[in-house]
Amino acid sequence: MKCEKLDVWKKSAALSAEIYLYFRNAKDYGFKDQITRSGLSIPSNIAEGVERVSDKESYRFLDIAQGSAAELKTQIFIGMKIDYIEKDQGFCWIAELEDIGKMIVGLKKRYLSNDKRQTTNDEGEATHA
Repeated sequence: MKCEKLDVWKKSAALSAEIYLYFRNAKDYGFKDQITRSGLSIPSNIAEGVERVSDKESYRFLDIAQGSAAELKTQIFIGMKIDYIEKDQGFCWIAELEDIGKMIVGLKKRYLSNDKRQTTNDEGEATHA
């Protein structure tokens, strides 16, 4: 399965790019580095996970992606609190992260099933190849 075909990968990569653009002129380099790195970690770990041969390894990388999504959500909340992120923008990103999180859970279920012949769409619904 190629990561580029997954809606969750596309959605998380687009969010990462959007965050990079939003913070491109930020003067607080520590915050900028942390929030862009956690955003970049989500699609990167999804990609690494779905390209692994072992279900156990795939699951582990998807678990890391899910953790990075929680980390990013925390940083967005803090960014809104300290006026680095406009509230409307922050809540929009948080809603995106909620969707991404659900999609990651759907992918993780695929690897828990241990049945490579059965795949799931990004919402976790079973389909057959």
